[in-house]
Amino acid sequence: MSAGAVLMGAVVRTTTWLTPRYILDPLGHFDLDPCAAPGWPTADTHYILPTDGLRQPWEGRVWLNPPYGAETWRWLAMLADHGSGTALIFARTDVAGFVRTVWERAHSVLFIHGRIRFNLASGKESANSGGAPSCLVSYSPLDTDYLAASGLGTLVYPPAMTASDEPDVLDFREPA
Repeated sequence: MSAGAVLMGAVVRTTTWLTPRYILDPLGHFDLDPCAAPGWPTADTHYILPTDGLRQPWEGRVWLNPPYGAETWRWLAMLADHGSGTALIFARTDVAGFVRTVWERAHSVLFIHGRIRFNLASGKESANSGGAPSCLVSYSPLDTDYLAASGLGTLVYPPAMTASDEPDVLDFREPA
């Protein structure tokens, strides 16, 4: 998008937002990043534009910082289908895509404390924080273990999880 994005009131002329190391490092080793940026190591294998990561094979544990906007949900649906990995997205809990791909399909969600200051394509930290709160979404028990140990925020289990999936989680749904 040539007009750029608005971050905390500042217009920024880029669509490349790199995940800061302080978020990536506690999450362990990833095998694939299907929407990676050049020069920013996140996994063993990187799909970088013009390669379409949605059309490539996904194997192993996936790191996903998808393009933000309406297409975010296509990427999260692919990760949910894959079943192993973690995604970093805005915590837009009120939108249908979040309900379909997170609340109904994720293993856990970690709401990050504070707003993220992403890194620019140069690797330098942005002067402004993201325009919304962020969360990490896990699609496997292993990824949930990494989120729980990360110290990055508050971990919750989506309503789709049941007591048999995670026995020490309270279920706040209404009885049927």
